[in-house]
Amino acid sequence: MADQTQGVVAHLVLDDAAAAIAFYTKALGATEVMRMPANDGKRLLHAQMIVNGAQIFLMDHFPEYASEHGNNNLAPPKALGGSSVTLHLEVSNCDDAVKRAADAGARVTMPPWDAFWGARYAQVLDPFGHAWSFAHPLPAQQG
Repeated sequence: MADQTQGVVAHLVLDDAAAAIAFYTKALGATEVMRMPANDGKRLLHAQMIVNGAQIFLMDHFPEYASEHGNNNLAPPKALGGSSVTLHLEVSNCDDAVKRAADAGARVTMPPWDAFWGARYAQVLDPFGHAWSFAHPLPAQQG
Protein backbone atom coordinates (compact mmCIF):
# COMPACT_ATOMS: atom_id res chain seq x y z
CA MET A 1 0.00 0.00 0.00
CA ALA A 2 1.17 3.53 -0.72
CA ASP A 3 2.27 5.92 1.97
CA GLN A 4 -0.92 7.56 3.26
CA THR A 5 1.02 10.80 3.86
CA GLN A 6 1.79 11.27 0.17
CA GLY A 7 1.97 15.03 -0.33
CA VAL A 8 0.10 15.31 -3.63
CA VAL A 9 -2.41 12.87 -5.09
CA ALA A 10 -3.52 13.16 -8.70
CA HIS A 11 -7.32 13.03 -9.06
CA LEU A 12 -8.37 12.02 -12.56
CA VAL A 13 -11.80 12.82 -14.01
CA LEU A 14 -12.89 10.28 -16.61
CA ASP A 15 -15.78 9.38 -18.89
CA ASP A 16 -15.62 5.74 -17.73
CA ALA A 17 -13.66 5.37 -14.49
CA ALA A 18 -14.32 1.61 -14.26
CA ALA A 19 -12.88 1.06 -17.75
CA ALA A 20 -9.96 3.34 -16.87
CA ILE A 21 -9.13 1.23 -13.81
CA ALA A 22 -9.07 -1.87 -16.02
CA PHE A 23 -6.83 -0.07 -18.53
CA TYR A 24 -4.43 1.28 -15.88
CA THR A 25 -4.18 -2.18 -14.33
CA LYS A 26 -3.14 -3.65 -17.69
CA ALA A 27 -1.08 -0.71 -18.99
CA LEU A 28 0.62 0.54 -15.82
CA GLY A 29 0.39 -2.34 -13.36
CA ALA A 30 -2.06 -0.38 -11.19
CA THR A 31 -3.66 -2.00 -8.17
CA GLU A 32 -7.22 -1.02 -7.33
CA VAL A 33 -7.68 -0.09 -3.67
CA MET A 34 -11.38 0.79 -3.61
CA ARG A 35 -14.33 2.11 -5.58
CA MET A 36 -17.53 3.85 -4.55
CA PRO A 37 -20.34 3.58 -7.10
CA ALA A 38 -22.72 6.44 -7.77
CA ASN A 39 -26.46 6.08 -7.21
CA ASP A 40 -27.02 5.59 -10.95
CA GLY A 41 -25.13 2.27 -10.75
CA LYS A 42 -23.08 3.20 -13.80
CA ARG A 43 -20.53 5.79 -12.70
CA LEU A 44 -18.02 5.95 -9.87
CA LEU A 45 -18.18 8.76 -7.32
CA HIS A 46 -14.68 7.91 -6.18
CA ALA A 47 -12.04 5.24 -6.70
CA GLN A 48 -8.47 4.82 -5.57
CA MET A 49 -5.61 2.91 -7.14
CA ILE A 50 -1.88 2.57 -6.58
CA VAL A 51 0.42 3.16 -9.54
CA ASN A 52 4.16 2.80 -9.14
CA GLY A 53 3.78 3.12 -5.37
CA ALA A 54 1.65 6.29 -5.49
CA GLN A 55 -2.04 6.85 -4.80
CA ILE A 56 -4.21 8.11 -7.63
CA PHE A 57 -7.87 9.01 -7.19
CA LEU A 58 -10.40 8.64 -9.99
CA MET A 59 -13.97 9.70 -10.56
CA ASP A 60 -16.46 9.76 -13.37
CA HIS A 61 -17.59 13.02 -14.88
CA PHE A 62 -20.77 14.38 -13.32
CA PRO A 63 -21.69 17.35 -15.54
CA GLU A 64 -25.09 17.64 -13.84
CA TYR A 65 -23.35 18.79 -10.63
CA ALA A 66 -20.63 20.97 -12.15
CA SER A 67 -22.31 24.38 -12.12
CA GLU A 68 -23.98 24.03 -8.72
CA HIS A 69 -20.58 23.29 -7.12
CA GLY A 70 -18.58 25.79 -9.17
CA ASN A 71 -16.62 23.03 -10.94
CA ASN A 72 -17.41 23.95 -14.52
CA ASN A 73 -13.92 22.98 -15.67
CA LEU A 74 -13.81 19.68 -13.77
CA ALA A 75 -14.19 17.38 -16.77
CA PRO A 76 -12.31 14.67 -18.64
CA PRO A 77 -9.51 15.84 -20.96
CA LYS A 78 -11.51 15.05 -24.08
CA ALA A 79 -14.37 17.31 -22.92
CA LEU A 80 -11.85 20.09 -22.26
CA GLY A 81 -9.98 19.61 -25.54
CA GLY A 82 -6.87 18.21 -23.80
CA SER A 83 -5.00 18.42 -20.53
CA SER A 84 -2.11 20.54 -19.36
CA VAL A 85 -0.93 17.80 -16.97
CA THR A 86 1.39 14.85 -17.61
CA LEU A 87 1.62 12.14 -14.96
CA HIS A 88 5.24 10.98 -14.74
CA LEU A 89 6.45 7.53 -13.69
CA GLU A 90 10.04 6.63 -12.88
CA VAL A 91 10.37 3.04 -14.08
CA SER A 92 13.08 0.41 -14.28
CA ASN A 93 12.85 0.25 -18.10
CA CYS A 94 11.27 3.05 -20.12
CA ASP A 95 11.02 1.04 -23.35
CA ASP A 96 9.23 -1.84 -21.60
CA ALA A 97 6.83 0.56 -19.85
CA VAL A 98 5.93 2.26 -23.14
CA LYS A 99 5.41 -1.08 -24.90
CA ARG A 100 3.14 -2.30 -22.09
CA ALA A 101 1.06 0.89 -22.24
CA ALA A 102 0.88 0.82 -26.06
CA ASP A 103 -0.08 -2.86 -26.06
CA ALA A 104 -2.93 -2.00 -23.68
CA GLY A 105 -4.22 0.77 -25.98
CA ALA A 106 -2.22 3.93 -25.21
CA ARG A 107 -0.98 6.06 -28.10
CA VAL A 108 2.75 6.73 -28.10
CA THR A 109 3.20 10.49 -28.49
CA MET A 110 6.97 10.55 -27.90
CA PRO A 111 8.88 7.31 -28.49
CA PRO A 112 11.64 6.41 -26.01
CA TRP A 113 14.82 8.42 -26.52
CA ASP A 114 18.01 9.19 -24.66
CA ALA A 115 17.30 12.67 -23.35
CA PHE A 116 20.01 15.27 -22.82
CA TRP A 117 19.31 15.37 -19.06
CA GLY A 118 20.49 11.78 -18.65
CA ALA A 119 17.29 9.77 -18.80
CA ARG A 120 15.64 7.40 -21.22
CA TYR A 121 12.29 9.20 -21.64
CA ALA A 122 8.96 8.71 -23.47
CA GLN A 123 5.33 9.85 -23.41
CA VAL A 124 1.97 8.21 -24.12
CA LEU A 125 -1.65 9.34 -24.20
CA ASP A 126 -4.12 6.95 -22.62
CA PRO A 127 -7.50 6.19 -24.24
CA PHE A 128 -9.18 8.58 -21.78
CA GLY A 129 -7.06 11.61 -22.76
CA HIS A 130 -4.58 11.63 -19.86
CA ALA A 131 -0.86 11.99 -20.69
CA TRP A 132 1.77 9.82 -19.01
CA SER A 133 5.56 9.92 -19.24
CA PHE A 134 8.10 7.25 -18.34
CA ALA A 135 11.81 7.51 -17.62
CA HIS A 136 14.75 5.65 -16.24
CA PRO A 137 18.25 7.02 -15.63
CA LEU A 138 20.87 6.40 -18.29
CA PRO A 139 24.23 4.99 -17.24
CA ALA A 140 26.70 7.73 -16.36
CA GLN A 141 28.83 8.78 -19.32
CA GLN A 142 32.57 8.25 -18.91
CA GLY A 143 34.45 11.31 -20.01
